[in-house]
Amino acid sequence: MAEIRLHEGESIENALRRFKRKVMQEDIIKEVRKHSFYLKPGEKKRIKQALARKRSRKKVRREPQEDRK
Repeated sequence: MAEIRLHEGESIENALRRFKRKVMQEDIIKEVRKHSFYLKPGEKKRIKQALARKRSRKKVRREPQEDRK
């Protein structure tokens, strides 16, 4: 759980900004979205495979650009 303590003389806006940054670093939002609805095991597998394909296509696209440098 993300928790911050207010520093002496710190504004609420700065504290809120620090809190949001901490939440993003701890991937709390990602976990909440992940558990917000049930996925069947087959659906999870399909999504995982689709993400792997997407990553591999992105990797292939980047390789030729690195060779040119």
